[in-house]
Amino acid sequence: MSIAKSYTVSLLGLAGTVIEIEADISSNLPSFVLVGLPDASLSESTSRVRAAISNSGLKLPARRITVNLSPASVPKHGSSFDLAIAITVLAASGQVRAESVVLHLHLGELGLDGSIRPVRGILPAVLAARNAGFESVIVPQQNLAEARLVSDIEVIGGHHLSQIAHLHGATIKVFEQVEPRLAGAHSSPLDFSQEPDISDVFGQDIAVRALSLAAAGGHHVSMRGAAGAGKTMLAERLPGLLPDLDLEQSLETTALISVSGRSISADW
Repeated sequence: MSIAKSYTVSLLGLAGTVIEIEADISSNLPSFVLVGLPDASLSESTSRVRAAISNSGLKLPARRITVNLSPASVPKHGSSFDLAIAITVLAASGQVRAESVVLHLHLGELGLDGSIRPVRGILPAVLAARNAGFESVIVPQQNLAEARLVSDIEVIGGHHLSQIAHLHGATIKVFEQVEPRLAGAHSSPLDFSQEPDISDVFGQDIAVRALSLAAAGGHHVSMRGAAGAGKTMLAERLPGLLPDLDLEQSLETTALISVSGRSISADW
């Protein structure tokens, strides 16, 4: 068939909107056009997708390819659309099963060699997919543990475009997984093993009582004083007084860390 569609998620802050990706292949002069309010980084996706498909043992049709991101009124940015765009183009060209592609939501950036690279904001994106009624989502292998923090949705990890294409019915050789790249400083895991405790504070009885009352009653706290009086030291210990979050509150809070690009362990 010459037209196909799939789904992904556009994030604006922590709010995720499901985006429908449509691909049409016509008999006009060869070109690759992306429409639907993409930003500059997303517009470059066409070059990444073109190279990734070619280097994965698949073929990009030498025809006019038009990819539409709907709804067009929603701003779209980043490289997490790459995998969904590539799979939709392959479905439109008949190299994978369109009926399989449409059942999954796809997230991930593509390398020129076809590898699927991790992206930020996987947790809020998977939450948006689940809330929209999707039963399955495909994410980069390195984001798999984070995505599995969300319950009631099947999560599939992929390391290469050929692997996902094979999952959707392509008869190609699946490329072996390469050694994981060293994580950058922005993606180092967070360590809460040395979290400051209010019991370490001495000589600040009034301040400690004020923080305890604020934590118990859910009140705001305003601290004023000279430099070195202990404001920062006390503020760092306030989270230790707060009650544990429920599951939904934990996911919402952890989504902030996901968007920041820090890695998240499945043991949280």
